[in-house]
Amino acid sequence: MSRTSSCLTTAILAVALSGGAIAQTPVTPPATKSAPATSAKDKSQPLLSTQVETWTKDQWEAAKKEWVKEKAKWADCRKQSDKQKLEGRKSWPFLYKCMTN
Repeated sequence: MSRTSSCLTTAILAVALSGGAIAQTPVTPPATKSAPATSAKDKSQPLLSTQVETWTKDQWEAAKKEWVKEKAKWADCRKQSDKQKLEGRKSWPFLYKCMTN
């Protein structure tokens, strides 16, 4: 093997090995200014509302038991859901959003 090939192979190995070590080292992201609590809540709600679609019937019934306590709001949300002709599981994300906003 020529000297140039040998040096090049050594350099590539050194970069590969150091890159692997860097990838294994946990990197802490730079500190950022914390966002207000309301914006964090707003960002997480779409995610939660899509998760509602995959809830079991037991999870849905448990949520409904809590929401029914707010009679006026629950009735209004149900009325809106009926106007949109949402039925069954298709109404769950809508009712979730309505009751949590």
